[in-house]
Amino acid sequence: MLITTPAGSRKAVIAACRPVPEERRTVTVLFVDIVGSTRLVERLDPEDVRALQRAYFGTVASVLRRWRGVVEKYVGDAVMALFGASGSDGLDAYRAVRAGLDIQAALERRRPGGVRLRVRVGVATGEVLLDLAGVRDGGHGAASGAVITTAARLQEHAPPGGVVVCPETRSAVAGLVEQRPLATLTLAGKALPLDVWRVTGAAGSRPARHRVPLVGRRRELAGAADEVTRALRERRPRWISLVGPPGSGRSRLLHEVTRAVSHVDGVPVRRRVTACPPYPCGELAPLADLVRPRPDGTVAGGPGGVLAAFLAAPDDDTAAARAVVACREVLLGLAADAPVVVAVDDLDRAAPALRRFLHQLHVAAAERELPLAVVTTCGSGSADPLPAPARRIPVEPLGPLDTGRLLRHLLDRAGRPAALAARLLPLAGGSPAVATAYASADPAGEPGGVPAVARRLVDARLDRLDGTHRAVLLAGAARGGPVVAAVVEAMLGWPAGRAEPVLRALAAAGLVRPVTAGGWAIDALVARVAALRLSRAVRADFARRLRAAKNTAAGRVPAAGTGVPSRGAGEREVCPLGAGRSRRSGGGARPAPVPPDRPDGSDALCPVPGQPGRSGALRAVPARPGQPVRAGPATGGATGTVADAAEWSRWRNGPASAVTAWPGQRTDPSPAVPARQERRTGPPGRVGRNRRRTGSGGQALGLAA
Repeated sequence: MLITTPAGSRKAVIAACRPVPEERRTVTVLFVDIVGSTRLVERLDPEDVRALQRAYFGTVASVLRRWRGVVEKYVGDAVMALFGASGSDGLDAYRAVRAGLDIQAALERRRPGGVRLRVRVGVATGEVLLDLAGVRDGGHGAASGAVITTAARLQEHAPPGGVVVCPETRSAVAGLVEQRPLATLTLAGKALPLDVWRVTGAAGSRPARHRVPLVGRRRELAGAADEVTRALRERRPRWISLVGPPGSGRSRLLHEVTRAVSHVDGVPVRRRVTACPPYPCGELAPLADLVRPRPDGTVAGGPGGVLAAFLAAPDDDTAAARAVVACREVLLGLAADAPVVVAVDDLDRAAPALRRFLHQLHVAAAERELPLAVVTTCGSGSADPLPAPARRIPVEPLGPLDTGRLLRHLLDRAGRPAALAARLLPLAGGSPAVATAYASADPAGEPGGVPAVARRLVDARLDRLDGTHRAVLLAGAARGGPVVAAVVEAMLGWPAGRAEPVLRALAAAGLVRPVTAGGWAIDALVARVAALRLSRAVRADFARRLRAAKNTAAGRVPAAGTGVPSRGAGEREVCPLGAGRSRRSGGGARPAPVPPDRPDGSDALCPVPGQPGRSGALRAVPARPGQPVRAGPATGGATGTVADAAEWSRWRNGPASAVTAWPGQRTDPSPAVPARQERRTGPPGRVGRNRRRTGSGGQALGLAA
């Protein structure tokens, strides 16, 4: 039996996951089991059963690895795998469904031991609590959540040789696979019936349908249309690349560019449009859409009928390789008769063979001086060299004015109040895809009120970050409000100065932006999705670390038994994050809030305007009147004097007229100190050796200076 092999010791894996060892994530679970396995093994010799199991598990595991699935456990003859656990690309559900289809096909071809194995596959998408160390080292029980049971129940109701999906998975793969509805099922343990669909195969390459008007892209459209017109009129082929992140509307812009240039000098322009699906079945399959239609409605046969063979089976790489030359000659022949625009959507998904074909087509058209233009779309991170002459046109996020216009139009079409546009504007973040997801339906039923489309886009952005950058975003999302480097360092247990470069790198990636001196604001949607990933245990540890840092900055020593992590000599953390309780339980029923800043805007961990030292340093604690200021860990040894006794009293004891507490903390007004106690501890202005500061309930917080 093949299982996931640990890359190293679990101790090393846990160290790599710090400071966030667990996350709440949306994953897709695949459950596969053999049909009639009990009757099968009863009529076979035990040695034959062993050989059959090895062949079966080996085939399933190889397919799952190819589609980047993580085997979570083996249960008898069943295999459970997770997609999106170790990293999301926004297509986790699609990869899981394709893996289920490939498992069926691989077992049908292989037939281990001459036995035909038929399996059922169930695929479900939902939220789980994920043990990151367990995912990395192949441990069992890495994920916990109801979606696992749903996938197992769907597998039980799947027809032999079939792949069935839940409604969430069906929405995530809509347009990418062929699926048909099955009867509504009542699953064990589910209070309501569940609609299920059966997936019959991968969908072919088809251009997306656009029903929303183009908003805020006038400059990009004019620039691209001008480049295409010049290339066709001057008979000098050009390559125009529309570059933007997923959800930026680059496909919508490509559609408008091909429609904008309909005639050149009175001659109609022929458009050949195709789209590259994710993980295509054939390397050159999208090429079939470029050469299939002809002006007279016929199909060119090509030399020896190789083109006809390719059009009959576009997923066959052998037939496609033979038809490459014929396909190029067909497009060049069309350009010799009339101007041609070749448009390819999502070229960053294409195989290298398709990119080479387009480059060769562009070069051949330039040598023959034909009126041909190539227009493509790709992601922002694409760095493919383009043949000259070429132009990259960036598709930037929409501005607030254009985003508001788009939201009001979408809300009007959905029959929802236009006043919602003001509330949705910061969440859309200039992304047309996110704006469409929020405006089309009320996402109140989704986790955290975030539509599934928007969460997939943000999850993919977060998982492209390494653990350090993602931990800063998670800590900032847990804190809320402006992110201060010193506060993040306290929450993560980092040394001073480590968070500031990370925040600058996140700002370069467009995830945060500077708002105040030393403060950063996280994008609203990114902050909301990042907060959804935090478990109760992680939130509690963040709050405990922050309290410990504030006590240290104020010169207080935590009382024994408070659970505040301490540091030993030469050690980073004596108490690791999440230690002392099960990660499965989530650390208790009530989340521990992360304490916010003080109501008056001051914070012992926030930067002080005008204070010497780096931005984000810990604020020095004022001393008593006439005494030097005690320098905190990050003040660089700065000293000074405080002349105002009222300032000292405010910092040491807080306002006398109000009791400030963090959310969820019980507060009781402190009664007046009796005269007898005052004689024992000294007057309020004096701090004696034996005077002890106490919190609510009489708990000692430590000795005063």
